[in-house]
Amino acid sequence: MKRPRHTRRALLVTLCLIPVVAFAAWKILPPGRDQFATVQVSRGTIESSVTALGTLQPRRYVDVGAQASGQIRKIHVEAGDPVKEGQLLVEIDPATQQAKLDASRFSIENLQAQLQEQRAQNELARQKYQRQQNLAAGGATRDEDVQTARAELKATQARIDMIQAQIRQAQASLRSDQAELGYTRIYAPMSGTVVAVDAREGQTLNAQQQTPLILRIARLSPMTVWAEVSEADIGHVKPGMTAYFTTLSGGTRRWTSTVRQILPIPPKPLNESSQGSGSPNSSSKSGSGRVVLYTVLLDVDNADNALMAEMTAQVFFVADRAQDVLTAPIAALQSSAESGVQLARVVAKNGSIEERKVRVGISDRLRIQVLDGLDEGEHLLIGPAQSSGG
Repeated sequence: MKRPRHTRRALLVTLCLIPVVAFAAWKILPPGRDQFATVQVSRGTIESSVTALGTLQPRRYVDVGAQASGQIRKIHVEAGDPVKEGQLLVEIDPATQQAKLDASRFSIENLQAQLQEQRAQNELARQKYQRQQNLAAGGATRDEDVQTARAELKATQARIDMIQAQIRQAQASLRSDQAELGYTRIYAPMSGTVVAVDAREGQTLNAQQQTPLILRIARLSPMTVWAEVSEADIGHVKPGMTAYFTTLSGGTRRWTSTVRQILPIPPKPLNESSQGSGSPNSSSKSGSGRVVLYTVLLDVDNADNALMAEMTAQVFFVADRAQDVLTAPIAALQSSAESGVQLARVVAKNGSIEERKVRVGISDRLRIQVLDGLDEGEHLLIGPAQSSGG
Protein backbone atom coordinates (compact mmCIF):
# COMPACT_ATOMS: atom_id res chain seq x y z
CA MET A 1 0.00 0.00 0.00
CA LYS A 2 1.41 3.42 -1.00
CA ARG A 3 1.85 6.23 1.54
CA PRO A 4 0.20 9.60 0.64
CA ARG A 5 2.54 12.11 -0.92
CA HIS A 6 2.11 14.70 1.89
CA THR A 7 3.00 12.10 4.56
CA ARG A 8 6.23 11.21 2.81
CA ARG A 9 7.07 14.92 2.51
CA ALA A 10 6.56 15.52 6.31
CA LEU A 11 8.74 12.55 7.19
CA LEU A 12 11.49 13.85 4.92
CA VAL A 13 11.37 17.30 6.56
CA THR A 14 11.59 15.76 10.07
CA LEU A 15 14.64 13.70 9.12
CA CYS A 16 16.32 16.79 7.79
CA LEU A 17 15.69 18.77 11.02
CA ILE A 18 17.28 16.19 13.38
CA PRO A 19 20.92 17.05 12.45
CA VAL A 20 20.13 20.78 12.76
CA VAL A 21 18.77 20.38 16.35
CA ALA A 22 21.68 18.16 17.34
CA PHE A 23 24.19 20.69 16.00
CA ALA A 24 22.49 23.55 17.91
CA ALA A 25 22.61 21.57 21.20
CA TRP A 26 26.25 20.77 20.62
CA LYS A 27 27.02 24.49 20.20
CA ILE A 28 25.19 25.45 23.44
CA LEU A 29 26.69 22.82 25.79
CA PRO A 30 30.47 22.83 26.37
CA PRO A 31 32.80 20.27 24.86
CA GLY A 32 32.77 16.88 26.59
CA ARG A 33 29.07 17.22 27.43
CA ASP A 34 28.56 13.48 27.07
CA GLN A 35 30.68 13.01 30.22
CA PHE A 36 28.20 15.00 32.37
CA ALA A 37 24.95 14.26 34.07
CA THR A 38 22.58 16.65 35.85
CA VAL A 39 20.82 16.44 39.20
CA GLN A 40 17.96 18.49 40.56
CA VAL A 41 17.67 20.70 43.64
CA SER A 42 14.80 19.35 45.75
CA ARG A 43 13.26 19.56 49.17
CA GLY A 44 13.80 16.91 51.80
CA THR A 45 15.14 16.05 55.24
CA ILE A 46 18.84 16.25 56.04
CA GLU A 47 20.30 14.41 58.98
CA SER A 48 23.90 14.90 60.06
CA SER A 49 24.81 11.72 61.88
CA VAL A 50 27.61 9.41 62.98
CA THR A 51 27.11 5.74 62.20
CA ALA A 52 28.45 2.77 64.11
CA LEU A 53 27.89 -0.92 64.68
CA GLY A 54 26.78 -2.15 68.08
CA THR A 55 25.73 -5.21 70.03
CA LEU A 56 22.64 -5.52 72.21
CA GLN A 57 22.98 -6.68 75.81
CA PRO A 58 20.59 -6.66 78.78
CA ARG A 59 21.00 -3.50 80.87
CA ARG A 60 20.85 -5.50 84.08
CA TYR A 61 21.92 -9.09 84.50
CA VAL A 62 23.58 -11.28 87.12
CA ASP A 63 25.79 -14.34 86.79
CA VAL A 64 24.71 -16.95 89.32
CA GLY A 65 27.61 -19.02 90.63
CA ALA A 66 28.25 -21.63 93.30
CA GLN A 67 29.84 -20.70 96.64
CA ALA A 68 29.83 -24.32 97.80
CA SER A 69 31.71 -27.25 96.31
CA GLY A 70 29.97 -30.49 95.46
CA GLN A 71 27.95 -32.32 92.84
CA ILE A 72 24.94 -30.62 91.28
CA ARG A 73 21.92 -32.61 92.38
CA LYS A 74 19.16 -30.68 90.60
CA ILE A 75 18.77 -27.67 88.28
CA HIS A 76 15.20 -26.43 88.45
CA VAL A 77 15.24 -24.03 85.46
CA GLU A 78 16.17 -23.99 81.79
CA ALA A 79 17.29 -21.23 79.43
CA GLY A 80 14.36 -19.00 78.58
CA ASP A 81 12.46 -19.63 81.83
CA PRO A 82 11.15 -16.57 83.71
CA VAL A 83 12.12 -16.57 87.39
CA LYS A 84 11.13 -14.59 90.48
CA GLU A 85 13.49 -13.23 93.10
CA GLY A 86 14.03 -15.86 95.81
CA GLN A 87 13.03 -18.79 93.59
CA LEU A 88 15.03 -22.00 94.07
CA LEU A 89 17.30 -22.53 91.06
CA VAL A 90 19.90 -25.18 91.87
CA GLU A 91 20.56 -27.81 94.56
CA ILE A 92 24.06 -29.07 95.32
CA ASP A 93 24.70 -32.28 97.28
CA PRO A 94 25.08 -31.02 100.88
CA ALA A 95 26.78 -34.10 102.38
CA THR A 96 30.20 -32.47 102.87
CA GLN A 97 28.78 -29.22 104.27
CA GLN A 98 26.42 -31.09 106.59
CA ALA A 99 29.32 -33.14 107.99
CA LYS A 100 31.33 -29.98 108.69
CA LEU A 101 28.33 -28.42 110.39
CA ASP A 102 27.84 -31.47 112.61
CA ALA A 103 31.54 -31.44 113.54
CA SER A 104 31.31 -27.77 114.54
CA ARG A 105 28.29 -28.47 116.74
CA PHE A 106 30.04 -31.38 118.47
CA SER A 107 33.10 -29.18 119.05
CA ILE A 108 30.95 -26.56 120.76
CA GLU A 109 29.28 -29.18 122.94
CA ASN A 110 32.71 -30.47 123.98
CA LEU A 111 33.92 -26.98 124.87
CA GLN A 112 30.77 -26.27 126.84
CA ALA A 113 31.35 -29.46 128.88
CA GLN A 114 34.95 -28.34 129.57
CA LEU A 115 33.60 -24.96 130.62
CA GLN A 116 31.28 -26.54 133.17
CA GLU A 117 34.13 -28.59 134.58
CA GLN A 118 36.39 -25.54 134.78
CA ARG A 119 33.73 -23.53 136.53
CA ALA A 120 33.48 -26.26 139.16
CA GLN A 121 37.27 -26.11 139.61
CA ASN A 122 37.03 -22.36 139.89
CA GLU A 123 34.38 -22.61 142.60
CA LEU A 124 36.53 -25.07 144.56
CA ALA A 125 39.54 -22.75 144.24
CA ARG A 126 37.43 -19.83 145.47
CA GLN A 127 36.41 -21.81 148.57
CA LYS A 128 40.02 -22.74 149.29
CA TYR A 129 41.12 -19.15 148.98
CA GLN A 130 38.31 -17.99 151.30
CA ARG A 131 39.32 -20.59 153.85
CA GLN A 132 42.95 -19.50 153.71
CA GLN A 133 41.90 -15.90 154.23
CA ASN A 134 39.89 -16.84 157.33
CA LEU A 135 42.82 -18.84 158.74
CA ALA A 136 45.21 -16.02 158.00
CA ALA A 137 43.02 -13.62 159.97
CA GLY A 138 43.50 -15.85 163.06
CA GLY A 139 47.20 -16.42 162.35
CA ALA A 140 46.57 -20.13 161.75
CA THR A 141 48.13 -20.41 158.25
CA ARG A 142 51.17 -19.32 156.37
CA ASP A 143 51.27 -16.47 153.85
CA GLU A 144 52.57 -18.91 151.25
CA ASP A 145 49.39 -21.00 151.48
CA VAL A 146 47.24 -17.91 151.05
CA GLN A 147 49.20 -16.86 147.95
CA THR A 148 48.99 -20.38 146.51
CA ALA A 149 45.22 -20.41 146.94
CA ARG A 150 44.92 -16.99 145.30
CA ALA A 151 47.02 -18.10 142.29
CA GLU A 152 44.96 -21.25 141.85
CA LEU A 153 41.77 -19.18 141.85
CA LYS A 154 43.16 -16.85 139.15
CA ALA A 155 44.39 -19.79 137.05
CA THR A 156 40.97 -21.44 137.05
CA GLN A 157 39.35 -18.14 136.08
CA ALA A 158 41.84 -17.72 133.23
CA ARG A 159 41.03 -21.19 131.96
CA ILE A 160 37.33 -20.28 132.05
CA ASP A 161 38.03 -17.18 129.96
CA MET A 162 40.09 -19.21 127.50
CA ILE A 163 37.37 -21.84 127.03
CA GLN A 164 34.74 -19.13 126.58
CA ALA A 165 36.87 -17.58 123.83
CA GLN A 166 37.22 -20.99 122.18
CA ILE A 167 33.43 -21.38 122.30
CA ARG A 168 32.94 -18.00 120.62
CA GLN A 169 35.43 -19.00 117.94
CA ALA A 170 33.67 -22.34 117.43
CA GLN A 171 30.32 -20.56 117.21
CA ALA A 172 31.68 -18.29 114.48
CA SER A 173 32.91 -21.36 112.64
CA LEU A 174 29.48 -22.91 113.11
CA ARG A 175 27.81 -19.89 111.52
CA SER A 176 30.21 -20.16 108.58
CA ASP A 177 29.38 -23.85 108.19
CA GLN A 178 25.67 -23.06 108.36
CA ALA A 179 26.09 -20.44 105.63
CA GLU A 180 28.07 -22.88 103.50
CA LEU A 181 25.31 -25.45 103.91
CA GLY A 182 22.85 -22.78 102.80
CA TYR A 183 24.96 -22.19 99.69
CA THR A 184 24.07 -25.69 98.50
CA ARG A 185 20.61 -24.30 97.69
CA ILE A 186 20.94 -21.45 95.19
CA TYR A 187 18.11 -18.94 94.87
CA ALA A 188 17.43 -16.27 92.25
CA PRO A 189 18.98 -12.94 93.35
CA MET A 190 16.53 -11.00 91.16
CA SER A 191 13.51 -11.46 88.92
CA GLY A 192 14.18 -11.88 85.21
CA THR A 193 14.74 -14.47 82.52
CA VAL A 194 17.29 -17.28 82.48
CA VAL A 195 19.34 -16.46 79.39
CA ALA A 196 22.09 -19.07 79.78
CA VAL A 197 22.74 -22.29 81.70
CA ASP A 198 26.44 -23.22 81.84
CA ALA A 199 26.31 -26.29 84.09
CA ARG A 200 24.61 -29.69 84.05
CA GLU A 201 23.08 -31.97 86.66
CA GLY A 202 25.70 -34.38 87.98
CA GLN A 203 28.54 -31.94 87.34
CA THR A 204 30.99 -31.53 90.23
CA LEU A 205 31.79 -27.96 91.23
CA ASN A 206 34.94 -26.76 92.96
CA ALA A 207 34.42 -23.40 94.62
CA GLN A 208 37.72 -23.34 96.51
CA GLN A 209 39.74 -21.32 93.98
CA GLN A 210 37.07 -19.49 91.95
CA THR A 211 33.30 -19.29 91.83
CA PRO A 212 31.98 -21.72 89.18
CA LEU A 213 29.38 -20.15 86.89
CA ILE A 214 26.06 -22.01 86.70
CA LEU A 215 23.59 -19.72 84.92
CA ARG A 216 22.79 -16.10 84.02
CA ILE A 217 19.62 -14.18 84.79
CA ALA A 218 18.83 -10.99 82.89
CA ARG A 219 16.08 -8.42 82.65
CA LEU A 220 15.33 -8.12 78.96
CA SER A 221 13.92 -4.62 79.29
CA PRO A 222 15.57 -2.21 79.05
CA MET A 223 18.34 -3.38 76.74
CA THR A 224 21.66 -1.62 76.19
CA VAL A 225 23.38 -1.10 72.85
CA TRP A 226 27.17 -1.27 73.11
CA ALA A 227 28.14 0.75 70.04
CA GLU A 228 31.72 0.92 68.78
CA VAL A 229 32.53 4.40 67.43
CA SER A 230 35.79 5.11 65.61
CA GLU A 231 38.20 7.67 67.02
CA ALA A 232 37.56 9.85 63.96
CA ASP A 233 33.88 10.20 64.93
CA ILE A 234 33.90 9.96 68.73
CA GLY A 235 34.37 13.73 69.11
CA HIS A 236 30.95 14.28 67.50
CA VAL A 237 29.14 11.99 69.97
CA LYS A 238 28.01 13.50 73.29
CA PRO A 239 26.03 12.17 76.31
CA GLY A 240 22.34 12.93 75.87
CA MET A 241 22.59 13.00 72.07
CA THR A 242 19.61 11.55 70.19
CA ALA A 243 20.28 8.26 68.44
CA TYR A 244 18.39 5.51 66.70
CA PHE A 245 19.27 2.05 65.50
CA THR A 246 18.03 -0.77 63.33
CA THR A 247 18.54 -4.54 63.47
CA LEU A 248 18.69 -7.22 60.80
CA SER A 249 15.53 -8.86 62.13
CA GLY A 250 13.62 -5.61 62.65
CA GLY A 251 13.19 -4.74 58.96
CA THR A 252 12.44 -1.02 58.61
CA ARG A 253 11.67 -0.54 62.31
CA ARG A 254 13.73 2.06 64.18
CA TRP A 255 14.39 2.14 67.91
CA THR A 256 15.12 5.60 69.32
CA SER A 257 17.26 6.36 72.35
CA THR A 258 19.77 8.80 73.78
CA VAL A 259 23.46 8.36 74.60
CA ARG A 260 23.76 7.33 78.25
CA GLN A 261 27.52 7.04 78.58
CA ILE A 262 30.76 7.16 76.61
CA LEU A 263 33.42 4.88 78.07
CA PRO A 264 36.64 6.93 78.38
CA ILE A 265 39.03 4.28 77.11
CA PRO A 266 38.65 1.71 74.33
CA PRO A 267 38.22 -1.93 75.38
CA LYS A 268 41.46 -3.87 75.65
CA PRO A 269 42.03 -7.06 73.63
CA LEU A 270 42.28 -10.16 75.76
CA ASN A 271 45.57 -11.14 74.11
CA GLU A 272 47.32 -7.86 74.91
CA SER A 273 49.21 -6.91 78.04
CA SER A 274 48.24 -4.08 80.38
CA GLN A 275 50.46 -1.75 78.36
CA GLY A 276 48.42 -2.22 75.19
CA SER A 277 45.18 -0.51 74.27
CA GLY A 278 42.53 -0.63 71.62
CA SER A 279 39.42 -2.65 70.99
CA PRO A 280 38.98 -6.34 70.25
CA ASN A 281 38.28 -5.36 66.64
CA SER A 282 41.38 -3.22 66.25
CA SER A 283 44.65 -4.24 64.73
CA SER A 284 47.53 -4.84 67.12
CA LYS A 285 49.92 -3.16 64.68
CA SER A 286 50.89 0.44 65.13
CA GLY A 287 50.47 3.02 62.40
CA SER A 288 47.67 3.84 60.01
CA GLY A 289 46.36 0.26 59.96
CA ARG A 290 45.32 0.42 63.60
CA VAL A 291 41.65 1.27 64.19
CA VAL A 292 40.67 2.47 67.67
CA LEU A 293 37.02 2.09 68.64
CA TYR A 294 35.36 3.68 71.68
CA THR A 295 32.30 2.20 73.37
CA VAL A 296 29.10 4.25 73.57
CA LEU A 297 26.13 3.01 75.60
CA LEU A 298 22.44 3.62 74.83
CA ASP A 299 19.42 2.16 76.61
CA VAL A 300 16.15 1.23 74.92
CA ASP A 301 12.83 -0.12 76.15
CA ASN A 302 12.11 -3.71 75.13
CA ALA A 303 8.63 -4.32 76.50
CA ASP A 304 7.63 -6.37 73.43
CA ASN A 305 10.81 -8.51 73.62
CA ALA A 306 11.61 -7.77 69.97
CA LEU A 307 15.26 -7.26 70.89
CA MET A 308 17.46 -10.15 71.97
CA ALA A 309 20.93 -10.36 73.47
CA GLU A 310 23.88 -10.36 71.05
CA MET A 311 21.84 -8.86 68.19
CA THR A 312 23.81 -6.60 65.85
CA ALA A 313 22.57 -3.01 65.61
CA GLN A 314 23.31 -0.30 63.04
CA VAL A 315 23.43 2.85 65.16
CA PHE A 316 22.96 6.45 63.97
CA PHE A 317 23.95 9.26 66.35
CA VAL A 318 22.02 12.35 65.18
CA ALA A 319 24.16 15.47 65.50
CA ASP A 320 21.72 17.76 63.66
CA ARG A 321 18.51 17.50 61.64
CA ALA A 322 16.66 19.81 59.23
CA GLN A 323 13.24 18.99 57.76
CA ASP A 324 11.63 20.24 54.54
CA VAL A 325 14.68 22.18 53.37
CA LEU A 326 16.34 22.62 50.00
CA THR A 327 18.92 19.93 49.38
CA ALA A 328 21.44 19.16 46.68
CA PRO A 329 23.64 16.13 46.07
CA ILE A 330 27.12 16.58 47.48
CA ALA A 331 28.57 15.33 44.19
CA ALA A 332 27.18 18.42 42.41
CA LEU A 333 29.05 20.93 44.60
CA GLN A 334 32.70 21.84 44.83
CA SER A 335 34.55 23.37 47.74
CA SER A 336 35.64 26.98 47.77
CA ALA A 337 38.03 29.10 49.79
CA GLU A 338 35.11 30.75 51.60
CA SER A 339 33.87 28.98 54.73
CA GLY A 340 30.32 27.63 54.47
CA VAL A 341 30.19 28.32 50.74
CA GLN A 342 30.49 25.87 47.87
CA LEU A 343 30.36 26.21 44.11
CA ALA A 344 27.65 24.81 41.84
CA ARG A 345 27.32 24.75 38.05
CA VAL A 346 23.68 25.48 37.23
CA VAL A 347 22.28 24.47 33.84
CA ALA A 348 19.91 27.21 32.66
CA LYS A 349 16.79 26.58 30.56
CA ASN A 350 18.56 27.80 27.42
CA GLY A 351 21.31 25.24 28.02
CA SER A 352 23.96 27.68 29.24
CA ILE A 353 26.01 26.83 32.35
CA GLU A 354 26.38 29.32 35.19
CA GLU A 355 28.83 28.91 38.07
CA ARG A 356 27.18 30.04 41.29
CA LYS A 357 28.16 30.41 44.95
CA VAL A 358 25.94 28.37 47.29
CA ARG A 359 25.71 28.86 51.05
CA VAL A 360 25.29 25.43 52.65
CA GLY A 361 24.33 23.98 56.03
CA ILE A 362 24.37 20.47 57.45
CA SER A 363 24.95 17.40 55.33
CA ASP A 364 24.74 13.65 55.40
CA ARG A 365 26.83 11.31 53.32
CA LEU A 366 24.86 11.99 50.10
CA ARG A 367 23.11 15.38 50.26
CA ILE A 368 23.71 18.83 51.74
CA GLN A 369 21.37 21.56 52.93
CA VAL A 370 21.12 24.61 50.64
CA LEU A 371 20.69 27.84 52.60
CA ASP A 372 21.06 30.31 49.73
CA GLY A 373 22.09 30.47 46.08
CA LEU A 374 19.84 27.82 44.51
CA ASP A 375 16.13 27.41 43.87
CA GLU A 376 14.00 24.30 43.99
CA GLY A 377 13.90 22.48 40.68
CA GLU A 378 17.16 23.88 39.28
CA HIS A 379 19.45 21.41 37.53
CA LEU A 380 23.10 21.11 38.57
CA LEU A 381 25.89 19.73 36.48
CA ILE A 382 27.98 16.97 38.00
CA GLY A 383 31.32 15.77 36.75
CA PRO A 384 34.80 17.29 36.36
CA ALA A 385 34.99 21.10 36.14
CA GLN A 386 35.67 22.66 32.72
CA SER A 387 38.56 24.97 32.09
CA SER A 388 37.67 28.64 31.67
CA GLY A 389 39.36 28.78 28.31
CA GLY A 390 37.24 26.00 26.74
